Amino acid sequence: MIQQVIYLFIGTTEIMFILFIVVMVFGADKIPEIARGLGKGMRMMKDASNDIKSEITKSAEKNGIDTSVSKDVQDELKKVKDELEDFTGSVRRKL
Repeated sequence: MIQQVIYLFIGTTEIMFILFIVVMVFGADKIPEIARGLGKGMRMMKDASNDIKSEITKSAEKNGIDTSVSKDVQDELKKVKDELEDFTGSVRRKL
């Protein structure tokens, strides 16, 4: 069986077509500048979300709110994921 990697339900030909259109519209010399700008924008969004998370955590700890609930939920999710992988692994082996 041949598996193809699909990102956001877009195939390889669609990605190549989009890249071709980007090159035609912006030109090959502008693509690095655009990529740099997108990278900086994504980094700024990540930093902003991390700042918001840290502020929420700090204010929760300051007000005495228990923040271990999220850790408990993450632990339970990990357990369920491991159990699911064990189950699907046995199903895959039988196929």
